[in-house]
Amino acid sequence: MKQYLDLLRDVMENGTDKGDRTGTGTRSVFGRQIRYDLVDGFPLLTTKKLHIRSILHELLWFLSGETNIRYLKENGVSIWDEWASPDGELGPVYGAQWRNWKGADGKNYDQIEALVDGLKNNPDSRRHIINGWNVALLPDEKQKPWENAAAGRMALPPCHVLYQFYVANGKLSASLYIRSNDLFLGNPYNTASLAFLTHMLAQQCDLDVGEIVLSIGDAHIYSNHFDQVETQLQRTPGPLPKLRLHRKPASMMDYRFEDFEIVDYVAQPHIKAPIAV
Repeated sequence: MKQYLDLLRDVMENGTDKGDRTGTGTRSVFGRQIRYDLVDGFPLLTTKKLHIRSILHELLWFLSGETNIRYLKENGVSIWDEWASPDGELGPVYGAQWRNWKGADGKNYDQIEALVDGLKNNPDSRRHIINGWNVALLPDEKQKPWENAAAGRMALPPCHVLYQFYVANGKLSASLYIRSNDLFLGNPYNTASLAFLTHMLAQQCDLDVGEIVLSIGDAHIYSNHFDQVETQLQRTPGPLPKLRLHRKPASMMDYRFEDFEIVDYVAQPHIKAPIAV
């Protein structure tokens, strides 16, 4: 995970201090890219311990098409709590767009189902895309997240906007564009989630895994994370763990938390940091 630590250093040393929506303040750079070869191991950060349960349950929640945090709360995941309405709704965020994109023709489009079909039956296509940026449903910036959700809009616009997948030599690779990336808290989760998703798709399509590539627009560190970043930069990364999938479910929507096992994950202590809302 040296690439990730190098990006943190880049931002701390070369970034521009800017204001932001939350009022916290950030230091940011624009247009960066990190890539990992999944053959080398599963890209879980080792310089601080990550909460794998949150990462994996969030991904399974996206794939279910659900937009209420009830499932997350039932599984001990609180990462979306601050943005939900009192009844747990987030509006048409990731899961709704991935599984239930409403077209102008009145039809609902399942991007995950179409993606798997394309990877299996037309692997050389350049259209293996999942898109979350539905302009018609973006939130009103003058409203609070829960107010947008109550009005049928997204509580937050998607940060991980567009996924593209690529098949070559029997391997599946993935590229993710992230328009805005909280590097200390968000990026390690995004990286692991993309790796989980790529492994799942590869298994479903009888492919091996290749690379994952994260392309970031606004790559930033919040000002109240500077001390935590400096602590992390003093640590030395360890060997990457491995992912073991215990079964091949019937479809992408049939995976369970128990199907995944991270082997040999040795991480340094968690570094607590506040989230900017």
